[in-house]
Amino acid sequence: MNRRNFPASAERIAADINALAGLTEPGRPYTRRAFTPLHLEGRSFLAEQFRKAGLAVHVDAGGNLVGRRAGNNPGLGTLMLGSHSDTVPDGGRFDGIAGVIAALEVARTLTEQGIDLEHDLEIVDFLAEEVSIFGVSCIGSRSMAGIRPSEWLSREVDGQTLAQGIANAGGDPERHEIRSDIRVFLELHIEQGPILEAERLSIGVVTAIAGITRIEVKIEGRADHAGTTPMDRRADALVAASRMVLDIEALATTMASGRAHFAATVGEFFLLPNAANVIPSHVRMLIDIRAEKPEDAKLFARALQKTADEIGSASGTTISLNPISEAAAVPMNSYLQEVLSDIAGVIGQGHRRLASGAGHDAAFIARVAPAGMIFIPCRDGRSHAAEEFAETNDIALGAMVLLEAVKRLDNEMSTTTDAERH
Repeated sequence: MNRRNFPASAERIAADINALAGLTEPGRPYTRRAFTPLHLEGRSFLAEQFRKAGLAVHVDAGGNLVGRRAGNNPGLGTLMLGSHSDTVPDGGRFDGIAGVIAALEVARTLTEQGIDLEHDLEIVDFLAEEVSIFGVSCIGSRSMAGIRPSEWLSREVDGQTLAQGIANAGGDPERHEIRSDIRVFLELHIEQGPILEAERLSIGVVTAIAGITRIEVKIEGRADHAGTTPMDRRADALVAASRMVLDIEALATTMASGRAHFAATVGEFFLLPNAANVIPSHVRMLIDIRAEKPEDAKLFARALQKTADEIGSASGTTISLNPISEAAAVPMNSYLQEVLSDIAGVIGQGHRRLASGAGHDAAFIARVAPAGMIFIPCRDGRSHAAEEFAETNDIALGAMVLLEAVKRLDNEMSTTTDAERH
């Protein structure tokens, strides 16, 4: 099928994304963080576009912006599409935003084609998917799933608490709005990686959202004079840490050569006393581990402990590992994977299945409803950077896949139960 024949409008998609891109902090493209006036301004723009598309607009208790298109038989439940419009600092022209606008385009196209759905259709801009100014993420989707920690509400930055931030966004921080009516949730997102572009594929069907494990490593050596202590009598914490970092890279590279997604990164690094003429006595570093399979994360942690013991013994240092956090991988619904793959094939676009190494709102909505995701390519795999870019035609193609999925699911789910499809 020729992309020019797709009913989704690339021009409208580009116009909406460009309008949001223009709402950024001066000199910092593209920065529109949650709980800031710019984010609320972007929300106002989206709400207006939702209304122009014929959607009934409201903000739920979790602070999520929702546009609703009533179905002929609302008792059947809701088909939900969406993503997020907030960004990281200095990057995020398409991350999340492409998914919100593609979902909006689905609603507009259904109306233009005169298609009535049996189910309600909702387009959602989730609140604060990115790590917010309060240091936590996926605030809106966690609330919709009923798992936003209550202690988060008292977090305070610049005189504002998270509870106040949610209220300012139009939500009600005192309650969750747990949804039991969602029949399916679908999210479009840029890949944030290089695989689709490298393989010249148009659509990625997400198999799972990788789990995230973070481990703190502390290395205790001994501070000594850098000029007088012989090289063979040192307990240099930085040297031991350097060996750890190289071993972490080598081990992660080996594990990543399998079929399942795996990555490990040392992203934080701190040393003492941090003086040119003193041998480092202390190093703290934080390892971020992303694994599609939980057993891979556990295998890596065991291998890491063995490496730490060996390096500590050889270097005269003491190395301790402290698990900081662990979020399990979330598989996407197998039925939805089949539907999305089939539609991509019918449309005639190259596609493949792949895991997401990044977190998404879909991981939390999957706790209350069947969830699926599609990826579209992004240039050079870049994301969370000002250089992040996705072709408008690729977003329109993704919107086409969403559109066809909504139409098919609306028909199939009108006559079958969730249990019958699994």
